[in-house]
Amino acid sequence: MNLKDLNPDSSPQAAFGARLRRVREERGWTQEEFGEKVGYSGTHMSAIETGRKPPTLRFSRSLDRFLGGDAYEREWREMRNGSLLEGFPEYVDYEGRAAEIRLYEVGVVPGLLQTPEYAAALAEGDVRRGAITPDQADEFVSVATERQAVLTRKSPPLLFVVLDESCIRRPVGGTAVMDAQFARLVEFAEQPNTVLQIAPFDMGARRAFTLPITVLTMADRSLMSYAESAHRGHLERETTFVLPILTAYHQLQAEALPQTSSVEMIRQLRKGTP
Repeated sequence: MNLKDLNPDSSPQAAFGARLRRVREERGWTQEEFGEKVGYSGTHMSAIETGRKPPTLRFSRSLDRFLGGDAYEREWREMRNGSLLEGFPEYVDYEGRAAEIRLYEVGVVPGLLQTPEYAAALAEGDVRRGAITPDQADEFVSVATERQAVLTRKSPPLLFVVLDESCIRRPVGGTAVMDAQFARLVEFAEQPNTVLQIAPFDMGARRAFTLPITVLTMADRSLMSYAESAHRGHLERETTFVLPILTAYHQLQAEALPQTSSVEMIRQLRKGTP
């Protein structure tokens, strides 16, 4: 793409690239020179400037460290949030600071536990269906990876996960992708601050939920829940509404398989045993 053909009004990604180009030209740097200063190749800088490649959080932070301030990271977050489900960015902010996270998922392994390959396979499926663009797919995979930083922070949260059996029965991305994802689940279950359970199909009507739900306990012991519809996410902070959901979650845990049996089910699936 010719640099002069880039229209900064065509998309947030194009606006980011145009701004980057303007800053570079004002300082009289070539793309190679600018890239060397911030730790990237000239080819990478060109791809960002022309909108052929979306900027990442790491790239944006590198620019801010060199140039000073936080303008590029803020612009990146605004651009990213524009492609995410309404309400989800606000939830992720609370998730990253939660003391306890309880989640129940149906159909797919949740983002906090996904391998990059599993996340990419899901996103590629959405691209093929025309639900999202390739750039949005890259962003969704990036967001899933960034969220997982909560699991390795200095004081990680207690994380309770109940997966509907459909999450591990649904093939995503082929045998190699699923094998790595199963390994990731087993590894997750072995951590001292986690509990992983499977809600088997034969629970039937005893399941407390039919849709995914998340309950967060913050450091001050306040509660909030998060759920999504097809169009937006909803973060509920009113305790009187969240407490019944927390109670139902405890009931779900009591009915689900214990962690030992859940991990054994996953291991059997890895071996190809029904």
